[in-house]
Amino acid sequence: MTNPKIELGKSGVMVSPLGIGTWAWGDGLYWGYGKGYGENDLQQAFDETMRNGIDFFDTAEIYGFGKSEKFIAEFKRASPLRENVRVATKFFPLPYRLTRGFLLNALRGSLKRLEMQTVDLYQIHNPFPPVAIETWMDAMAEAVEKNLTRAVGVSNYNAAQVRRAHTRLASHGIPLASNQIEYNLLQRGPDFGGVMEMCRELNVTVIAYSPLKYGVLTGKYSPTNPLPGARRAQFSIAYLTHIQPLMTALRDMAEKYQKTIPQIALNWVMQRGALPIPGAKNLKQARENAGAVGWGLLGEDMEVLSQLSERISK
Repeated sequence: MTNPKIELGKSGVMVSPLGIGTWAWGDGLYWGYGKGYGENDLQQAFDETMRNGIDFFDTAEIYGFGKSEKFIAEFKRASPLRENVRVATKFFPLPYRLTRGFLLNALRGSLKRLEMQTVDLYQIHNPFPPVAIETWMDAMAEAVEKNLTRAVGVSNYNAAQVRRAHTRLASHGIPLASNQIEYNLLQRGPDFGGVMEMCRELNVTVIAYSPLKYGVLTGKYSPTNPLPGARRAQFSIAYLTHIQPLMTALRDMAEKYQKTIPQIALNWVMQRGALPIPGAKNLKQARENAGAVGWGLLGEDMEVLSQLSERISK
């Protein structure tokens, strides 16, 4: 199965309109890797994702302390569709990483774990001080010049930070391809804080992480069935009660379109102009993610969901 491709900014890197986030691949601290799912489940998720024409996998050096990158390399090596795989990873600007050399060394470490010569997209994980955005963009430009990455992205940058990164990269003749941010029906901050508008203005693709709000938007959880593990403290029963009007609308639309609640929520993100990267820990989740592509919510239904989510988010 093939899906129409979208370009990451003006970088020339073409990817599927939906990707897969691999934070949970090897992460036992937050997601409980090794308890409810394991390597075989991840292998099946990877293969099913590729079979459905979804070719974009987002990872990071800190996911599972490198395990996520290693899993992608292993699964890609065994895949008959390996040439189609597009990989994004991230550099974490820890406070002791003070010079551009740290970024280049970290990227080489990621490439070694990924078994790649060049990654498709390299991103700054957070705009942490003390190092200036411009310093990291200079390092990114060097990474492009050395052919270590095809495109440059940032993550968790606000509107002003996006402009600074874009301006500095432009001085090297390199486009800022993407800004990876949390964006979903329950997190509309990027709409209200100017981030989405800035990214549109500068032709920067918004990559939406946690497009299902850590599982809250799957429809599996409710005030009488709260989230498990570490996520339970994050999302109280009061919060789950507060969002019920939106969840009811999602259930109604799932029935109307003969889709699932997650597929409706993911399709909303895509129609808002972002590239969602939901997680996939097993075959079922990978298959469900793929069902969000290839169709579209009607304008009136987009409006209903947007208005409900705006009331909840503000």
